[in-house]
Amino acid sequence: MADTTRGDGAWLLWLCASRTSFALIFTAYAAAIPLLKPDWGMSAGQAGMIQSAWHFGYLFSLVAVGFLADRYGAKRVFLVSSIASSISAMVFALFAESFLSGVILYGLTGLFSGGSYTPGLTLIAERFHSGSRGRAMGFYLAAASAGYALAMVLTGALTPLIGWRGAFIVNAAGPVLGTLLALYALRTTPNVVHPRHAEHAAEKPVGVILANKPAMLVTWAYTFHSWEMLGMKAWMPAFLAAAAAYSTGSSATASASLGAGLAAIAYIGSMGGSVTGGWLSDRMGRTWAMMVLATISACCSLALGWLIGLPLWLLVIICAFYSFTAVGDSSVYSTAVTELVPPRHIGAAYSVRSVLGFGAGAIAPWVFGLVLDAAGAMQASPVLTWGLAWCSLGIIALMSPLATWRLRQMPESRQMANGKR
Repeated sequence: MADTTRGDGAWLLWLCASRTSFALIFTAYAAAIPLLKPDWGMSAGQAGMIQSAWHFGYLFSLVAVGFLADRYGAKRVFLVSSIASSISAMVFALFAESFLSGVILYGLTGLFSGGSYTPGLTLIAERFHSGSRGRAMGFYLAAASAGYALAMVLTGALTPLIGWRGAFIVNAAGPVLGTLLALYALRTTPNVVHPRHAEHAAEKPVGVILANKPAMLVTWAYTFHSWEMLGMKAWMPAFLAAAAAYSTGSSATASASLGAGLAAIAYIGSMGGSVTGGWLSDRMGRTWAMMVLATISACCSLALGWLIGLPLWLLVIICAFYSFTAVGDSSVYSTAVTELVPPRHIGAAYSVRSVLGFGAGAIAPWVFGLVLDAAGAMQASPVLTWGLAWCSLGIIALMSPLATWRLRQMPESRQMANGKR
């Protein structure tokens, strides 16, 4: 594969802009949780379940698009699913009005959202050589973080003016714009279907991936990472809103708006994390970057909830650093998969990873909410309540660097990052 050119950079920029637009609908709900709980009569567990429904839908989407991309080409799957994502996001924004409708419609939104993720990663893997692939994927994931932050800003700013539904509608316009940007970005990109030669005709893609121990170790590391990262994204806005109310005594609407704005600032840290993580892995090695970032992130999870009483400015700085490390290794896992499995099975590898990773990540917001409900039922202090909830993420996250350490001991790890492991 040729070295990266200026044309590749422009292509990546447009694709990243598309990814940013698709990401707007994901955190719009999380930003509005403090207001939707009383409006829809939900417990914390139910509020977390709606976010989990999105993740479960996303999980099934990723499984499907991975195999479809191998069969029909990543570009074709990316564009078709983009159109479906645009429709489902707007339906949720217009018609969700209760816990039940929220679960169903947000779950459907997640179901049609996966096409902008793993097929996008496959397109990048096909275009960029190994020496710059980690950085390119880092930019792509950073683009999603930019969308998450922008959704927080929009929801926080617009909710006091036009209500949470109006804010949802504005954010739902993001996938529509993302589809148009994707059509432009990929207008000259070939739709590649990797051939399966006669000797591979009888292969079962899932079986091949499950038998690939190095690839599965990356998958397990990603699974524990996803538990932490998706739980963090679902509950950080509500946590910062609670911190604002705890320190200022402001109203629910004001706290929710402030919490969304503060979470947006924190999410900016995750943008830098994705790019830095990919850059570090290109230079220091994939396993080195994964172990360092995952260990620091898990420690942040274990500590964050106990710090709710800190001054808001300091808490936001800590949350930004936490976001930086929690998202920083995401691009590295995605890149490592492309270096440990044959090109004809990349889609299948992403599908297996999605079942485990997003399966765990889908449960995490619900479990987090259950911990909040249980602590609240015991009339625990905000410090204890949020401390225990965040620990439910950190304890599982500690398993990620352990899986990566095991991968580092294997000779196959030299296949990554031009031999840097």
